[in-house]
Amino acid sequence: MPDNWKYTIEERVRWGDVDAASIIFYGAYIRFFEFAETELFRSVGLPYSVMFDELDIWLPRVHLECDFHHAAQLDDLLEVSVYVGSFGNKSLRLDFEVRRKGAAVIIADAHFVLTAVRRDTFETVRIPDELRERLAPYAKRADTESATVPVEL
Repeated sequence: MPDNWKYTIEERVRWGDVDAASIIFYGAYIRFFEFAETELFRSVGLPYSVMFDELDIWLPRVHLECDFHHAAQLDDLLEVSVYVGSFGNKSLRLDFEVRRKGAAVIIADAHFVLTAVRRDTFETVRIPDELRERLAPYAKRADTESATVPVEL
């Protein structure tokens, strides 16, 4: 089960998410990750409409990596967990884990790297302290092992 320091949403695999074999299309995961990310920021009081205006930054994705371990299928109810894997000076890494609701086995995992840039020039800037502080409850700590369950391919 996901740890309480990970932010988790539920999302159902819908008809538009699957291919002809009723197996989730890989691109649908990206949308699920975006939903989880958006809700994480909202949960810490920084919905994008507020964060971008108040902190005067954008957070473009500069890297995305995803591994698929098992196939999700039409109508599966998924738990999508997100947490801060690490903070850099000008970037942060968000880690994602996808499971069927109530299951321990990870069916997909991913990470995004987001870089802070000024909204007017797109020049990279330091991650604002307020953003670090608000996301701190959802940051992976050095003494915390991921709840990753080994997978068999």
